[in-house]
Parts: sequence; C-alpha cells; structure tokens
Amino acid sequence: MKVIVGLGNPGREYERTRHNAGFMAIDTLAEKLAARVDQADFHALVGDARFAGEKVLLVKPHTYMNVSGLCVGEIVRYYRIDPAMDLIVLYDDMDFPPGVVRLRAQGSAGGHNGIKSIIESLGSEKFGRVRIGIGRPPKGAPIVPYVLGAFTAEEEPHIRGALATAAEAVLYAIERGFAEAMTRFNAAAQA
Repeated sequence: MKVIVGLGNPGREYERTRHNAGFMAIDTLAEKLAARVDQADFHALVGDARFAGEKVLLVKPHTYMNVSGLCVGEIVRYYRIDPAMDLIVLYDDMDFPPGVVRLRAQGSAGGHNGIKSIIESLGSEKFGRVRIGIGRPPKGAPIVPYVLGAFTAEEEPHIRGALATAAEAVLYAIERGFAEAMTRFNAAAQA
C-alpha cells in the first residue's frame, strides 16, 4: 500500500493559495486515478484507488499545515507502513520558482512547518517528498501573506504544469520506485 499525502490548509479561503499546492496536487492525482478524496478519516479527507497493482490512499490532512504530522503519523501507525518505502508527501516549496518540481527521499524540513510536524510525528526524515515550487515573495515582503495568497495569473500556467508533473512523478514512483522517479523527474527539472 502507498500513502500519498498532499499538504495544505482546509477551508474555502485557502483553496487556491500557494500553501495549498499539495492539496491541489492530490486533486490532480485523484482525477488521473478516477478517485474521490471525500471520506473523513484520520483527521483528513481520504480516498483510495488502485494503480500498478498497489492500493493507493490519497490524503488531504485537515489538521492545518503546522500539525500535519498528527494525521500522517496516525495513518502510518494504523496501516503499519514503512514511511521510507510507502509514504510520499506533496507540498509547496519556496526554494524553487513556480512550475519546478523536485523529488527528495529524505532530509530536513528546510523551514517547512508541515514537513517539520511530519518528521516529529514519525521520528524520521526518511520519506518521499515531491516539492512543488511556489517561488519567494519580493525582497523584504512578509512570507505568511505570500504563501497564503493566491497564485497570480502569470503563475497559474506554471502551477498547472507543475501539478500535472507532480502527479505523474507519484504514479511513476508507485510503478517503478521512488529512486527511479527522482532520477527521471529531477533530471527533467534540470533540463
């Protein structure tokens, strides 16, 4: 079983914000898998599908970003999965411009509070990550209003492309393994 988690904040006011890129990626993935992410469980909305012979659980935590680990930890313990092998988290990353997608198998939270919460809950930095670039605010501008703000009209096509790429990377990882997905999609991001 593979658990695919998209990070974001619940509520209509956050729906199309930069910080909800993970939720948007789960929606894109659900569409590709013809799945519905609408069942309330584990402090989240969840939905399941099958792909490449694997059961896939799609998750949108409803605990708010900064305590995402509450939901993720509960799911990992309930299903007894190995996060290093069977967990992939999709989330926004300011270190990359809008449209860039990068995969990572482990590492620190890099200042992302949702990832920090998951690391604390799991007691490990070893789990797959699909980072969706959202860019940085203008120099000197505060970060919180930026990440909780909507994508600009100029950013929208880049983000739509990134969400499609993120979904494709997850499917590739389920089918061929996360290491192969990193090789393929990180190389593509460099090109």
